[in-house]
Amino acid sequence: MKLCIIYNTAPKYRERIFSLIDEYYDCDWYFGYTKTDIKEMDTSVLKRVIYYKTIGNSRASWQRGIVRLLFKKEYNTFLMLAESRNLTIYLFLFLLRFFPNKRVYLWTHGLYGKESSFEAKLKMWIYSHASGVFLYGNYSKQLLMEKGFPESRLFVIHNSLFYERQKAIRDSIHPSDIYFRHFGNNNPVLIFIGRLTKVKRLDMLINAVALLKQWGCTYNIVFVGDGEMRQDLEYLVTKKDLANNVWFYGACYEEQTNAELIYNADLCVAPGNVGLTAMHTMVFGCPVITHNDFKWQMPEFEAIIKGVTGDFFKYGDTESLAETINDWFVLKRNKREEVRQNCFKEIDTNWNPKFQMEILKKYLK
Repeated sequence: MKLCIIYNTAPKYRERIFSLIDEYYDCDWYFGYTKTDIKEMDTSVLKRVIYYKTIGNSRASWQRGIVRLLFKKEYNTFLMLAESRNLTIYLFLFLLRFFPNKRVYLWTHGLYGKESSFEAKLKMWIYSHASGVFLYGNYSKQLLMEKGFPESRLFVIHNSLFYERQKAIRDSIHPSDIYFRHFGNNNPVLIFIGRLTKVKRLDMLINAVALLKQWGCTYNIVFVGDGEMRQDLEYLVTKKDLANNVWFYGACYEEQTNAELIYNADLCVAPGNVGLTAMHTMVFGCPVITHNDFKWQMPEFEAIIKGVTGDFFKYGDTESLAETINDWFVLKRNKREEVRQNCFKEIDTNWNPKFQMEILKKYLK
């Protein structure tokens, strides 16, 4: 079987799973020329790569030269990224009816639950014309099933980062006094790692820690990352008299250092959508708290098991965030190693390239 894979870009964090797919399947890769802030992988590690041009914008786009791939005799199976604003996918799937021996599988977020009725209908039309749909999470699968989509054509593939590399670092890491040396105290350490952007609602974390301080509970925060909100966050820290308890570490691209920062923290807090941050912290044993309105979440929130690998607070509610942070430390006092092992297990079982390859091998026909 020759597999044709069509993706809008080649993100760096997908390098391992793409490499495994390339090793297992006889496949050609088609990537779009894109200009985003997403770091791209070195596609020379893949056997055969072709680039195409995309016309349009975020509201509507067209992939040049992609539809004609359906007419190539050597391709019987396609694996494509599915986006409802990509006009190419509609024509591609419409023409598929004239090629009964060809199959198209989609790799997509699926439904979030926040779509307008019109957008939901567009997505359902796309998915219903595919041979199967690989989804990042069970939440989306459940939403699709509630709309009558057959479970037999929905496959949860989850997501992954640089798992093997991270696990190798994890296996050699040990507790350190990095936070005591910086803060000069033994307060519990809350960490956020990622870009400091508005959508992450990091102001809520600062306000929650300020509220906890009023309640007589002191915490430290470390922000590992940089971004558009850093100056505003620094101002808020000063305003809330938390300068001695907040460390703006800055962006760090050295994974050994990131691992030490995460491993020695007590809890990751992501007040906005959590995304890949959950996987990055949990692979090094750090539990995660994020909000509970899942239609505004990214699929990685499913790695958070309440009371086991993290917890959820009421969406947009700073007091609820403060209470959830405090309750976590009451519940898990003296259980840091148990929590660490729970986080390891969740990533090692469900959120890694090996798991993803098992799903692809089982369902990609």
